[in-house]
Amino acid sequence: MNPLTKVKLINELNEREADLGVNEAVSWHTVYKDSAWIFVGGFPYELTEGDIICVFSQYGEVVNINLVRDKKTGKSKGFCFLCYEDQRSTILAVDNLNSIKIKGRTIRVDHVKDYRPPKDSEDIDDVTKHLREEGCAPKAPESSSSEEDEQYCTPVKKPKKDKKEKKKKKKEKKEKKKKAEKERAAPASSSPPPLLPVRVKEEKEDTAYEKYNQRGTSQGGQHNGQRVRDNEEERGRETEEDRRRNRDREDNRDRRREADRDNERRTDADRDRRRETDRDYNRRRETGMGRDDRHRETERDGERRRDADRDRDERKRETDRDGERRDADQDRDKRRRDADRDRDDKMIRRDTDRDHDRRR
Repeated sequence: MNPLTKVKLINELNEREADLGVNEAVSWHTVYKDSAWIFVGGFPYELTEGDIICVFSQYGEVVNINLVRDKKTGKSKGFCFLCYEDQRSTILAVDNLNSIKIKGRTIRVDHVKDYRPPKDSEDIDDVTKHLREEGCAPKAPESSSSEEDEQYCTPVKKPKKDKKEKKKKKKEKKEKKKKAEKERAAPASSSPPPLLPVRVKEEKEDTAYEKYNQRGTSQGGQHNGQRVRDNEEERGRETEEDRRRNRDREDNRDRRREADRDNERRTDADRDRRRETDRDYNRRRETGMGRDDRHRETERDGERRRDADRDRDERKRETDRDGERRDADQDRDKRRRDADRDRDDKMIRRDTDRDHDRRR
């Protein structure tokens, strides 16, 4: 595939997510959430590692870079692999630096899921080997103060198993302490140390106190058993509630995914409909232009036919005029001939009459 088409596809994906308002958890970037490496290609051959770091460090701390060079000449091949300290910087770099122009050339920036370091460690020099092993990020000074560590450490939720184990350990420690206290109290009662005589004020015994004490002990044992049962029931309810919550969360996630898929399908269907309508509109335009051309041609043919008919009519009129002129000329000739004949006949008659008169 042409790299420019890949650039266009990445931009279309980002535009589609921006139009639909897709959540980050469902975005296409989450496929590469475990990799902080990106691929950069199509940049000019004159750029070095420092130039690339200067461009890409505006979206995060660059930790490592692998500019692919020719083994014989040592010149750059126009692409490299770059690693960020924070994986979220890769999303910013792909969204913002893809399809930009550097010295007149459009570059392509894309995620790398499984980056594998090159195997030519024997042929490279010490500088590049050190750069590949330790990276190019500046080393931070070691801080002895524990306050800074507490600021940067993020609290992590511990699983329920660890909590249960801790509770068990606490209970065991309490039981051990109680046993140790009982053991200490037993020898003390057997061999009490000599005490000084002290006057103790005796109180009057109350008969109702013993009854109350007996009731309290019996009720306390019952209350302790009920408490244990209640605690077990609460734990069972908590586990059931946690399971229900997890199920509800999974169901909500599935519903959201289905809704996102439906939205994508609807958008694709809308785009297909728009394309079809545009095609139909273009076809109608083309057919309309063809109809207009045909109409113009028919009008031109009609005009030509009209001109031809006019020419024919004029020719016919001329021929008719010529015929009429000929007929008129012929009539005139006939009349002249008839007139001439009549004159000749009259002259002949006169001559014959004169001769006849003479003879008489």
